[in-house]
Amino acid sequence: MSQASDDEATSRFAEIPKPRCLELLTQKKSGRVAWNAADGPKILRVTYQYWNGMVVFRTAPDGPLAALAHRTRVAFEIDEIDDEHETGWSVLVRGAASSVTQSYTLSTLWRNGPVPWAGGVRNVFIAITPESVTGRAVNSGSAPTNS
Repeated sequence: MSQASDDEATSRFAEIPKPRCLELLTQKKSGRVAWNAADGPKILRVTYQYWNGMVVFRTAPDGPLAALAHRTRVAFEIDEIDDEHETGWSVLVRGAASSVTQSYTLSTLWRNGPVPWAGGVRNVFIAITPESVTGRAVNSGSAPTNS
């Protein structure tokens, strides 16, 4: 690949500023959480809410995501991809996941928190406390607009 082609490919990517990343987190309802499980890496889709500076979702007490009730390092990603136009963006949150245990927080989340799309009993709230929030867009010189 020539130097011009390398520069062209690199210019297709743009960093999304953190304030815009946080705004995108408030706009979406589903994303993927990844972690190293006992049997190897796992990535599962969850419905979530960006609440009080954390990514929060509900899970079943006996499902694979219940392992995150005990402090676990995770990655969480949301994105929007247009394969036809080869454009898109993604936001990556890296941090620690653990169960929500404070009574006041739990009562607030039961009233106003995320509602899982999956059926069954999903009464364990998991919160991801971000250590870093980054994002990038492809085929755009600026951060994504309202989507």
